[in-house]
Amino acid sequence: MIIKEIVVPGYEKVVHGQDSKSGLNAIIAIHNTSLGPALGGTRMWPYQSKEEALTDVLRLAKGMTFKAAAAGLNLGGGKAVIIGNSKLDKNPGLLAAYGKLVQSLQGRYITAEDVGMTQADMDVISQETKSVVGVTGGSGDPSPATAYGVYLGIKAAAEAAYGSDNLTGKTVAVQGLGSVGYHLCQLLHQNGVKLTVTDLDPAKVKRAELEFNALAASPEKILASDCNILAPCALGAVVNQRTLSQLRCDIIAGSANNVLEKPADGMELHQLGILYIPDFVINAGGLINVSEELNGYNAEKAHARIQQIPKSISKIISISQAQKIPTSEAAELMALELLAAATCQGGFRNGS
Repeated sequence: MIIKEIVVPGYEKVVHGQDSKSGLNAIIAIHNTSLGPALGGTRMWPYQSKEEALTDVLRLAKGMTFKAAAAGLNLGGGKAVIIGNSKLDKNPGLLAAYGKLVQSLQGRYITAEDVGMTQADMDVISQETKSVVGVTGGSGDPSPATAYGVYLGIKAAAEAAYGSDNLTGKTVAVQGLGSVGYHLCQLLHQNGVKLTVTDLDPAKVKRAELEFNALAASPEKILASDCNILAPCALGAVVNQRTLSQLRCDIIAGSANNVLEKPADGMELHQLGILYIPDFVINAGGLINVSEELNGYNAEKAHARIQQIPKSISKIISISQAQKIPTSEAAELMALELLAAATCQGGFRNGS
């Protein structure tokens, strides 16, 4: 395997690993380890170039630093991407080679599953490194935990926007029916929500129509859906200068990372009166869940910590209103303050 370091200002370490035998082509980015080792999932995606993959992994890694700080975890921010089609290019040799790449960082980066990866993949990777969570016998699939946190976050947003967290009769447009999106739909449907859904896989859309009485929308039109809440649960950068004018919602709250393409998009949402719940706060459930695995997994403790997400959201909304700034800026301010305070104290006490 060939491992080359990429120097990126503001990041502690970025490595590019390639293995010609297995076809591995991966980038791992460690943003900040002030509070502890960087923990973040591995995403497998058919990026068009190394540059595109690098841009994505850097954004994701930085987001993980804020996510861990906002959740009160003694963890840093990092992320990894494997360039390739997860359905066609993934093989045991590639996963083993990737495990060796993770191991080369000597515990500074801990991986977990993300888009295009599964719990079974983590099991294979764990044969080459101990720096992996979300394996069989551990915390397992983080998707239900992420979805639960997003669901609680949506209720908190509804409370702020409508004066009640009762979602009955509200319309939620869910973009992406992967593991998290599907579990979120389940929770919303059980609570009387009217669903509009989309996914690149027609079979997933049909399943949601049958199971949740959901209304199908094309991927190109989901952002323009007339809804109370838009829940992006696929890839990021969906709110941008091309899509802002299409939005017909009161709230944006979903599991996707880096929903805003640029920071300025947060200001435009603020000016439009659309309440945006920052992704790295609302989608922290999965990180919280797998982080418990590091000290001996306790499902009840993880569940209780996830239930604190609405408190963070309420604080962000309060900061936004008091300082008349977008919630995206308020969330970063809160995370940076927590990061600075915890760094001075040598970490969060008892993980909080």
